[in-house]
Amino acid sequence: MINNIKSSGSTTIGKNKKPIISAIDLTKQYGEKSSLFTALNKICLSIKEGDSIAIIGKSGSGKSTLMHLLALLDTPSSGKIILSGEDTSKMPKKKLDKLRNNTFGFVFQQFFLNSNNTVLDNVILPLKIAGIGKKTRKRRGIEVLKTVELVDKVNNKANDLSGGEKQRVVIARALINNPSIVFADEPTGNLDTATGKKIENILFSLNKEKGISLIVVTHDSDLAKKCDRQIYLSDGEIIKDTNQ
Repeated sequence: MINNIKSSGSTTIGKNKKPIISAIDLTKQYGEKSSLFTALNKICLSIKEGDSIAIIGKSGSGKSTLMHLLALLDTPSSGKIILSGEDTSKMPKKKLDKLRNNTFGFVFQQFFLNSNNTVLDNVILPLKIAGIGKKTRKRRGIEVLKTVELVDKVNNKANDLSGGEKQRVVIARALINNPSIVFADEPTGNLDTATGKKIENILFSLNKEKGISLIVVTHDSDLAKKCDRQIYLSDGEIIKDTNQ
């Protein structure tokens, strides 16, 4: 299914796998003084190349906050995120934006598609942001649409797709830059069971066959069990890590 996507080169197994992203005393707070709320409290974890990780917790546990910080979509109140050995807190914004666009892919429960644009235009948006030429954008867009078996929908408007098809478009968009890490926030939450299984199969195939690190935020215990490692959060703290 996924032969058209270039390997990330991170299929190293066992003890030879290197940390790709780490959190050191990661803390996120909102408000101040009497209204101060600590969403995350001194989180420490390390994720290696090719790992599949489930971040699990009830609503308000801090799991989505942790994902947003790891994905460099938000900044911590204190602590550090180390990406491939580099301290991201010391990077200028322009470099950080480029790194995020080139290194990460995102699959969210909400599709965040432009409903009036074609499937292809939605998929190649990250390449357009990166300044990649039109011909290359189209070629790579068609390649990833083949991966998720949607090449026949290339000229369809996103609004005309089913929920499962829209989520496959989102996965294709996440893959367009050959990411090292894919973040998936409740990727099957809006889908029926059968369609959800198809989406799970695509994501885990990418993880196992291409060595893409997969970080999944979920409250679905069955989905979490399919990951190599489960990290349980409660009140902004890790209460269990199956890697320890």
